[in-house]
Amino acid sequence: MIYCVVPSPLEDELYDKLVAYYADDPNVEVIVDRRESERRTKGAKAPEGTQRTVRDRRRPRVAGEFPPTTTA
Repeated sequence: MIYCVVPSPLEDELYDKLVAYYADDPNVEVIVDRRESERRTKGAKAPEGTQRTVRDRRRPRVAGEFPPTTTA
């Protein structure tokens, strides 16, 4: 699925045109971005009584070591 995102200020001008343009393509959906502000602001604090947990999402390393290599 491909989303064609139209900014809110350009909705009146572009939305109908893009919907018509992509009408024959079932893999494209035209949507309007209605966000008004950023979800997170720099330096924002967690709500009172909660503690933010930062997690490392990388895969853990495989246990063990590399075998020795020989060079000629």
